[in-house]
Amino acid sequence: MPRPTETPQLISVIVPCRNERGHIDAFCDSALAQQLPPGWRMEVLIADGESDDGTREHLLQRCAHDARLVLVDNPGRIVSTGLNACIARAQGQVIARMDVHSQFAPDYLAQCLEALERTGADNVGGPWVAQGAGPTGAAIAAAFQCRWVVGGARSRDTDYEGEVDTVYLGCWRRSVFERFGGFDEALVRNQDDEHNLRLRLGGARIWQSRHIRSVYTPRDSLAHLFAQQRQYGYWRPFVMRKHGQPGSLRQLVPAVFVAAAGACTLALPWSAAPLAALALAYGSYVLLASCAAARAAGRWSLLPRLPAAIAAFHAGYGLGTWRGLWDLARARGPSSHFARITR
Repeated sequence: MPRPTETPQLISVIVPCRNERGHIDAFCDSALAQQLPPGWRMEVLIADGESDDGTREHLLQRCAHDARLVLVDNPGRIVSTGLNACIARAQGQVIARMDVHSQFAPDYLAQCLEALERTGADNVGGPWVAQGAGPTGAAIAAAFQCRWVVGGARSRDTDYEGEVDTVYLGCWRRSVFERFGGFDEALVRNQDDEHNLRLRLGGARIWQSRHIRSVYTPRDSLAHLFAQQRQYGYWRPFVMRKHGQPGSLRQLVPAVFVAAAGACTLALPWSAAPLAALALAYGSYVLLASCAAARAAGRWSLLPRLPAAIAAFHAGYGLGTWRGLWDLARARGPSSHFARITR
């Protein structure tokens, strides 16, 4: 790290947003409260995707009162175009992504800088920790954190320290984008997974540090969760087409489950046994996963809501994946129905 007497180095924070009037103040307060190491300063570039709920006007007011905040135009309106617009404007030697729906520990950026230096990795980040609002939001967060629901993803393990296939948000030296390029603007979702896969295929290293702490606020209704996961699933095949492989095999499991359910349903005129067996197996799994999620969250009161939350995760993602595969098989471009961010 540089000594205090040296010229301050700059870290550029990049943040996409659209119609986030209810969350933008809490995010700005969290970002501006960052305690940087001696010799570092920051700029926070917020790419507004043509918000029409007052977000843009409020951001302009905040930018006028704090020069660290910079409003960036994002006419593309989606995450990938917003991130790239911020990167194009960023002046820092290090670039870190933040999210409007997350709250960050005061030393979040300091720990990112420390991990970059300590590990020599090309991208670093912390675990993905969810904290929901209300009973349904809390159940969704508990399911989100449970390894039995998300296929053992290390990103949900708050104690894990080491190399991973992808990481929440991310922090990079500018040279990484010069070597590997920015985010794929053809992707409405999964642009971060695709970018990390591109890095790994090019020999780069991605590191998760348990000291990089933040809390994410997930959807607070099953309908919104289902729509979000269906969109994530839809864009997965487009990533696979680009690289000839998924980011990880666990991302294909929901699609396999949906295919099995469909096949068993079609077999009903001949036998109900396959569907009954699948329902029993999945039902048993959901019950055990719900118990594991409630226990990990320390809230057994969430148990009645967890099965529906888990099923929404899997069914939404699996159905979305098959819809994406169907559009690819017909040599069609991405459906406009999946081309806008859901929240």
